[in-house]
Amino acid sequence: MKPNTSTAATAAGRGRLLPPLALVTAAGLLLAGCASAGTAGTAAGGPASATAPVKVGLIYSRTGPLAAYGLQYQQGFEAGLAYATGGSGKVDGHRIEVTEDDDTGSPTTAVADAKDLIGKGYKVLAGTVDSGIAVQLAPLAAQNQVLYISGPAAADAITGSNKYTFRSGRQSYQDVAAAGSLVGDPAGKKILVLSQDSAFGQANVAAVKEVLGAKGATISSVLVPPSATDLTSYAQQVKSAAPDLVYVAWAGANAPALWTALDQQGVVGSVKVVTGLAGVASYPLFGDAGSKVSFIAHYFPGAGGDNPVETAMINGITKAGGTPDLFSPDGFTAAQMIVHALQSSTTSTATMVGALEGWSFDGPKGPEQIRAADHALLQPMFQATLVGTGAAAKPQLVATLTAAQVAPPTVTMAG
Repeated sequence: MKPNTSTAATAAGRGRLLPPLALVTAAGLLLAGCASAGTAGTAAGGPASATAPVKVGLIYSRTGPLAAYGLQYQQGFEAGLAYATGGSGKVDGHRIEVTEDDDTGSPTTAVADAKDLIGKGYKVLAGTVDSGIAVQLAPLAAQNQVLYISGPAAADAITGSNKYTFRSGRQSYQDVAAAGSLVGDPAGKKILVLSQDSAFGQANVAAVKEVLGAKGATISSVLVPPSATDLTSYAQQVKSAAPDLVYVAWAGANAPALWTALDQQGVVGSVKVVTGLAGVASYPLFGDAGSKVSFIAHYFPGAGGDNPVETAMINGITKAGGTPDLFSPDGFTAAQMIVHALQSSTTSTATMVGALEGWSFDGPKGPEQIRAADHALLQPMFQATLVGTGAAAKPQLVATLTAAQVAPPTVTMAG
């Protein structure tokens, strides 16, 4: 585990005190000396003063295979905290202090960092772009009664984990429901899911079975080791299966190799391929295949249309030298949620939870709502196409799906 960073600025790349911005992440086992549940405390565990800083822990992939997504999330969070606090970085006179920890894509590292933060009295945690990490952090939030807001991690299992766990991004069901809108009548169709053999990939397979399998489609899958670099044999498996539709759910640096293999093996162009639109850097990677692929989109810059919140996010990130991208809204929305929770109380976790349940607000994507029953984040999704090739490739909005159109079924909240 790398040492946590707190109020003092340190060497570049390690944790630092963020300006008017802050996020939180993982939850770990309550350690000796930690403030009691629902009560803010100083580092020594004593009561906080009326203007004591509120400490928030942000755990995300600053390095590792999902580092690019982690950066998008972190930049979005900074812009969101500035927006939600009117540039002050404070809530009711309390300065929001953010400690960043690099989970490196490792659940072990993330949990160790979370334990350390909780042991120091942090009551608000957020972050991680990795589903395999988030599903381990969620139960720790319940054990220690700290507020945990998951980030871009898409696993459906995060929703309804417990009353202390929320999410600031979309979940796999919403991706699949958006894809389902492009399938037509799925009855009798052969649908193949191509993804990584990971919590993320398995969640997508489960979601496709739940959404489209229930409507009469036959679902199969090809799951690829996340570390694989030569994907030719997997593309051949997809072609040999002769599906009516291929749903590609992919995350990570080997995406170019995937699309090259699918193109070379003649999958794209011979069968309908639906995938989620990834980050800006991925647009040129599709080459000529981009115009042949049907895209569903969690987000891309401009998807929100005439939306002042999206404009504020884009301007905030750009002004700070960043680039708005796929998971920028997840960080921005997390900051909105944290500030709203802290406006209800800076000391009572139970009050923070109550303030978030059922909260409706305008996010960068448009109108959103936290469903009180299971903490699903109801939000719009988008259909898009890529126009142009190479460096000129960019998404064009085809349709906006309302939050109700892609809402996941309500699940029973776990303990």
